[in-house]
Amino acid sequence: MEGQNKNIRLYGAGGHSGVIRDVAELTGYKIIDIFDDHPSDSVHWNSDMVKIGLISSKDFPHEGPPFVIAIGDNKTRAELSHKIKAAFKTLVHPSAVISKESSIGEGTVVYAGVVIQPNTTIGKHVIVNTSASIDHDNYIADFVHVAPKVALTGHVEVGEGSFIGAGAVVIPKVKIGKWCTIGAGSVVIKDVPDNAVVVGNPAKIIRYQNLNESNGE
Repeated sequence: MEGQNKNIRLYGAGGHSGVIRDVAELTGYKIIDIFDDHPSDSVHWNSDMVKIGLISSKDFPHEGPPFVIAIGDNKTRAELSHKIKAAFKTLVHPSAVISKESSIGEGTVVYAGVVIQPNTTIGKHVIVNTSASIDHDNYIADFVHVAPKVALTGHVEVGEGSFIGAGAVVIPKVKIGKWCTIGAGSVVIKDVPDNAVVVGNPAKIIRYQNLNESNGE
């Protein structure tokens, strides 16, 4: 029974899936199934193992070991989290440094080299990517993607589904709205409204995303 409790399934067979495989295996989990909605298009660490996803399958096996949704796009991850009728597993790379006074939601994956400081709340199905730094008293809502080497300083809020691009910096007490995209390398010094795309130093709004537009990697 103990071995069965360490079994997990992945949904998604792209680049993120390979990285999440590493996190899972380093923490003692065994991946027993991988699903993808377009398995023939996947470049995967074990492509022979990939099975058709629930969008095209009438007999998708919801019951079984917990899932991790291994897809970088935030909207896709959100949609799948509501369609998959199963438990979800949270994974944390062994090299991550996480305060015991912080909390992490189900389905979230924390990658190598991440630092999460005290009194920070991370929501469900979040990606905290390689070497990101999330300081004290942050609130990161569900389905956010924090890209590699992002620095979120103290008392930052990030709304549902937002994507913070690689190397971006957000100064203290800034609030980023829902479904925003923060360009790579941007320096965010003031609040960002919902659905805004901002780039630059200091970051400025260049446009607004429509509701059907993908964001994330």
